[in-house]
Amino acid sequence: MSIPDIRPEQSIELLKALHILTRDGKLNQDSRRKLKQVYHLFQFIEPLLLEAEGQGKPISLVDHGAGKSYLGFILYDLFFKSRSQPGHIYGIETRQELVTRSEELAARCGFGGMSFLNLSVADSIHSTQLPEQVSVVTALHACNTATDDAIRFALGKQAQSIVLVPCCQAEVASVLRQGKGAAIRRDALAEIWRHALHTREFGSHLTNVLRCLQLEAHGYQVTVTELVGWEHSMKNELIIARQGNHSPGRAIARLNEILDTFGLEDLRERFFVPDVH
Repeated sequence: MSIPDIRPEQSIELLKALHILTRDGKLNQDSRRKLKQVYHLFQFIEPLLLEAEGQGKPISLVDHGAGKSYLGFILYDLFFKSRSQPGHIYGIETRQELVTRSEELAARCGFGGMSFLNLSVADSIHSTQLPEQVSVVTALHACNTATDDAIRFALGKQAQSIVLVPCCQAEVASVLRQGKGAAIRRDALAEIWRHALHTREFGSHLTNVLRCLQLEAHGYQVTVTELVGWEHSMKNELIIARQGNHSPGRAIARLNEILDTFGLEDLRERFFVPDVH
């Protein structure tokens, strides 16, 4: 059966099990948008998986904040299950009921290369249930500092590629707010975040700038783009990092300069960089 908006190689039964399709194979507007989003992400992730596959090693992908694992199941269906080399997807999720549901679905579908772990992103960093190295790390709308934890995880696992759709992170805005009065008296630049709404928005933007510099400082090439089809969400920034930046010194210097300029020195541990000495 061929349904418009659905890839011909996609399992219809899987989409029904994920409740993207109704039992009679219909696609409503909300599900169509959800599927469009996942397919759009797949276009960015597939080349990263192919790069990893080209190195002749088993491919592994860790999806942080997996939720109902729409992305993981569709990635496995479209890419992993057809490969000659073994591969594995790990879904990290704090809600046990979603982990259990995903485990049951993977078993019904015969997707033996999928595992689901009831862990926070922070706890996954030290978990022995995950491999020492991974190919790709994804974190889509991991709230607050969970995106930063996913970056720390990816760096520790020497991930070849990292795909982030950052969510809210109030930590930087909070530090900006604390030093706002002194900053305004000292520097006209502080007018950028004087008003409360601007503090929040500028803090969010600055957080992602620091994340990109941190990734570059650790040897990644970073691209930032906008996700098409996520118009319902303000958080539609897509950060993709690939190993391959062989001159991270500038990124280290710039990151430290930004922390100093905006009074964010206390966040050096959050946005840690390699020791250049």
